[in-house]
Amino acid sequence: MLVLGLLLGGAASGQARGIPVTPNLALRSASVLVQDQGTGEMLLQKHCDSAQPIASITKLMTAMVLLDTQPDMQAPITILEEDKDMLRHSRSRLPVGTELTRGEALLLALMSSENRAAHALGRTYPGGLKACIAAMNAKAASLGLSTAHFEDPAGLSSGNVASAKDLARIVDQAHRYPNIRSCTTQEETTIQFRGHPIAFHNTNRLLQSSRWHIGLSKTGFIDESGQCLVMQAELNQRPTLIVLLDSEGRGSRFGDADRIRQWMEGSDPVAPRIAAVRPARQGRLARRRQARPTQEVRQPRVVRRQKPEGTLVVRQRKARPHRKVRA
Repeated sequence: MLVLGLLLGGAASGQARGIPVTPNLALRSASVLVQDQGTGEMLLQKHCDSAQPIASITKLMTAMVLLDTQPDMQAPITILEEDKDMLRHSRSRLPVGTELTRGEALLLALMSSENRAAHALGRTYPGGLKACIAAMNAKAASLGLSTAHFEDPAGLSSGNVASAKDLARIVDQAHRYPNIRSCTTQEETTIQFRGHPIAFHNTNRLLQSSRWHIGLSKTGFIDESGQCLVMQAELNQRPTLIVLLDSEGRGSRFGDADRIRQWMEGSDPVAPRIAAVRPARQGRLARRRQARPTQEVRQPRVVRRQKPEGTLVVRQRKARPHRKVRA
């Protein structure tokens, strides 16, 4: 009874100070950081010190060094052949020859994670692409980011790395730029190409939820980084920085963010659905397979590996099993 009283007393005192009790959250991100933006207090940490690939989160640094030069945001930019992804050969919805303003290119790079737009911004940076990358690394050093390193403005290279703690600093700094805040939280836009509209949408689906009050958002994915998400959001009346890296599964980073929000707001976080149902489903499926007659299954069609963010993904239908017909 004494031990139970101490535990409950400690929990109550923590809640009285507005600090959530540390949860046993079932998060699928390999690296997690939740920080009070106002006080700097670390609310949740998991593998936050080691550098790892950050994919398109790189674009936040690209945007900052670009805006530091105070460029003309109405200046025209044309998407060229050299803006294509020659590293991973990913596809893009932004055709070569598209004419944009610099402001539109920044919006597409941050909102839709458009790699060609980000490369075009780096290419047209004062001094060119190499000068842009040098400025990104110089800014990282000036901010004291010991693990951050950048090799391209779009985040396609696995050499773009940072720890979760350094990414929290980057998000905090990027949040000070009104253009970055507005671009990363805009839900959609339309670009004209030769008289035809092309619609682009934000890669963070949490912006569509009324339960979230997001001030800055950026997603990222390449094979080496896994699914990544960074945000500045108002949680339980506290400005909060959230970093989720190398999350397992296409939607798991958003599920982790929702569980963190539920914990911060005092509700019971919902455990990942796949962890809750997988054992039962496996049992039922095993019983079904035992009861089924022998089937001859066609070879499935080739499924392409998941593409980096900012690319056009074509969904393919699954091959159906073909029952063996007896003569």
